[in-house]
Amino acid sequence: MSADERRRMIVQSVLPLMVEHGAGVTTSQIARAAGIGEGTVFRVFKDKDELFATCFAEALKPDQVLDAIAVIDLEQPLEDRLVEAADALSAHLQRMGALMAAMHGSGNRLEHRRGPDGGRDRRRESMGAMRDAMAELFEPEKGSLRLPSSQLSALFLSLLFSGRMRFDETGDEPTTMELVDVFLNGALEAA
Repeated sequence: MSADERRRMIVQSVLPLMVEHGAGVTTSQIARAAGIGEGTVFRVFKDKDELFATCFAEALKPDQVLDAIAVIDLEQPLEDRLVEAADALSAHLQRMGALMAAMHGSGNRLEHRRGPDGGRDRRRESMGAMRDAMAELFEPEKGSLRLPSSQLSALFLSLLFSGRMRFDETGDEPTTMELVDVFLNGALEAA
């Protein structure tokens, strides 16, 4: 196994542990989950901080959600495509949120590892990739769209991401179907 493959394998093994244990995950747990000896962890990563930073960077990558969006069948109705994409995006946000909450809750905030721009460039790049992937889902209907697909994609992502925040007093978040329905049909009853 190459050094890069070993790094990837360790990171994939450690991410669930970080969500479960935060910064309190032990090297013994890491080694056991990865199926390697503890010493191997430190031949691949100089310390747990480097491992955590690598895991955090991996969790923020949109690759998994982009792959999920790319395989959505463009032959199905737009509503179904948007629901599938929203579910994939929501799962991505939940994974990131769970990791951040676990790390923060265990006293490891990772801010110093984000770089001088605070991660804004990576975040902007990630959001752009998600917007572009979403825009492809609108393309089959491009002749009947009121706005360009890239603009609709940005609006949909804004609605989806803000819809995951708790704004109402009950704490209930809108369902994916409700978000897609309001996005496609508006807030007013049909006349």
